[in-house]
Amino acid sequence: MGGEGTPWIGQSKYIEGNHIFANLGDGTYKHSGALAIRACVDAEVNITFKILYNDAVAMTGGQTLGNNLSTIQIAKQVLSEGVKKVVLLTENLKNYSQTSLPKGVELKHRDYLQNVQKELQTIKGVTILIYDQGCAAEKRRKRKRKKGRKRTREEGKRARRRT
Repeated sequence: MGGEGTPWIGQSKYIEGNHIFANLGDGTYKHSGALAIRACVDAEVNITFKILYNDAVAMTGGQTLGNNLSTIQIAKQVLSEGVKKVVLLTENLKNYSQTSLPKGVELKHRDYLQNVQKELQTIKGVTILIYDQGCAAEKRRKRKRKKGRKRTREEGKRARRRT
């Protein structure tokens, strides 16, 4: 955990293709993933880190991270490390209506994921895609406990189409 993306530093010179995607959770980003991003920037490799921002450690039962960085703080931090571009995708654009985004950060609805990925893989250097969406496993747990909101009919249809 935390080395995501770093093997590409050595492999990129010997493998056909010049770009990969590496996935990080927000918890992994916080404790060690930021170092992997920094190493890739220093090595000048072409990679997009997809940071899933869900504010829960779903693999072990949905604990909150505690004192987690916000999506904007993560964006500012990676930009200060030298990444070329940051795109923030979310299912709820209204959450960012009063937010001033840092220069170099684009905000888009999550429906544009495929287009954004195609764009980011053409950019030389390290790029970041921050995907802001609540943890699906935690949403299911809350629904079962009747604490979370139920899906709308349209959300259910959209989820079925993706599978």
